[in-house]
Amino acid sequence: MSQDFDIAIIGAGIAGASTAWALLEASPNLRVVLIEMEERPGYHTTGRSAAIFIESYGGPAIVPLSRASRAFFGAPPAGFPPLLHHRPSLIIEGPDDAGGLERVAAEYDEGGVAYDWLDAAALAASPVGPMLKAEWRGRGLIEPDCHDIDVAALHQGFLRGVDGAKPTLVTNAEVTAIERRAGVWQISTRAGDLRAPIMVNAAGAWCDGVATLAGAAGKGLMPLRRTMAVLRIDPAPPADLPTVMSSDGSFYFKPDGERLWLSPHDEIPDVPHDVRPDEMDLAVVIDRFEQATTVQVKRLESSWAGLRTFAPDRLPVFGFDAAVDGLFWCAGQGGFGIQTSPAAGRLCAALLLGGNPPLDPKPYCANRPLA
Repeated sequence: MSQDFDIAIIGAGIAGASTAWALLEASPNLRVVLIEMEERPGYHTTGRSAAIFIESYGGPAIVPLSRASRAFFGAPPAGFPPLLHHRPSLIIEGPDDAGGLERVAAEYDEGGVAYDWLDAAALAASPVGPMLKAEWRGRGLIEPDCHDIDVAALHQGFLRGVDGAKPTLVTNAEVTAIERRAGVWQISTRAGDLRAPIMVNAAGAWCDGVATLAGAAGKGLMPLRRTMAVLRIDPAPPADLPTVMSSDGSFYFKPDGERLWLSPHDEIPDVPHDVRPDEMDLAVVIDRFEQATTVQVKRLESSWAGLRTFAPDRLPVFGFDAAVDGLFWCAGQGGFGIQTSPAAGRLCAALLLGGNPPLDPKPYCANRPLA
């Protein structure tokens, strides 16, 4: 197979798929190809997301991307089903983190995020109250406008394209070599050769490796492992349980039907690969959960891990490379890539096509100092 396209996107996870969708939204006649090394797109990070929209997540510099994505999620375009299920986010403070909620509130204030304080009585009366030990029921901070995201529906909607304009998806296509000849990228993959004048590097944890193949300097991207345990607990979690996070970042949990998703909120440095959970990480977070709650953990039903990739300054990397012609970066979306994908995709499409971006791209410029 040897095919010609206008834009080739390496990586068909949420970053690449949302960029492809936004490109076709802006210019339906574009020939866009998504190059995916796995058998199915979204196998690594996108398919292993906790699927939450929390406007404050990622800190004040990420809030504009999340806020610019909110209208898309609230009223999805044609081709997307409803994507959100309301679930507030609640921060609780343990006995070893006095003043932790003030730190969280300061970040909320900086980002202009709406929140409310819960005193001890209100926290005890909330859905999580009966689950918490007394020392964790002092007070809380709730962000009411938060939601579960149907990640699979979002990702598939992006892959379907816009009004019949659909990206070409090539799977089982690990990139083996990249060369630029006469202003056109020659991309060799295990599924054949592809050509395009513009190449988008949206390969997640593999982005720096793709850049090296293209003759560009890496951005110092850091793949970090995040673990999730799926538990059966007694009593089962209430359906209206919010997403509950500790102020010191040592765990968070949310319901999934009669099960509970529990994460140690870990960020363990790793390398790009098919990451698996570590048994010690699972044991540690279950112990933390049992120290904070009165419920009984009946069994660990399943678990998984995923890679969240950050630039050194923990902001996304969007834009054309300053030194290598025709190379565009769409990288470093960390743990907020799902909830910011509508705005990030449209921002990248505007930068690629010379259109009007939906928000200021300067904080995320690919050529900013990252140290």
